[in-house]
Amino acid sequence: MNETKFDHGGAVREMVQRLGGEVDPSGVEIGRLVRMICNLYETRIDDALREQGLSGPRWGLLLRMFAEEQRGHTGGMSPTHLSRCQNVSKNTISSLIGGLEEQGLVQRELDRTDKRVFRIHLTEEARHLVHSTAPEHIAFLNMLASGLTGEERDQLIALLEKLVLSLRQET
Repeated sequence: MNETKFDHGGAVREMVQRLGGEVDPSGVEIGRLVRMICNLYETRIDDALREQGLSGPRWGLLLRMFAEEQRGHTGGMSPTHLSRCQNVSKNTISSLIGGLEEQGLVQRELDRTDKRVFRIHLTEEARHLVHSTAPEHIAFLNMLASGLTGEERDQLIALLEKLVLSLRQET
């Protein structure tokens, strides 16, 4: 890793400590590192999925829909439900669905009982794509965390879940 890039955090940490006085600066540091990790993950995942013509968010949406089908939800999903599940805005989910629809991976159909609502369904091609790429993609995601031991990964997952709960309580 490029030490000069990572040392930038030390300079930021010192400045935040000066600005905050006696206030604990760890919240700023956590936010900075979470953003950095998110950006790095997104870049690496998008690079890995580019060959399939997908992005991380598109693959994640396909995986979510595949999992919902496996749990017996075969009637399609509303964009609103998908936006909540993926924790993205309705505009973002519409864009993701539109892109997947252009690729022939999802289909929209009007809800039979409420003609104002669309139901989104995976196509057979999407099911095949998720099934065939999942092992390689999951192995790739594990490789991204290979600098951590199994115990450290478990600890990190537990801490991140705790942070998510803390953030949800604040909203």
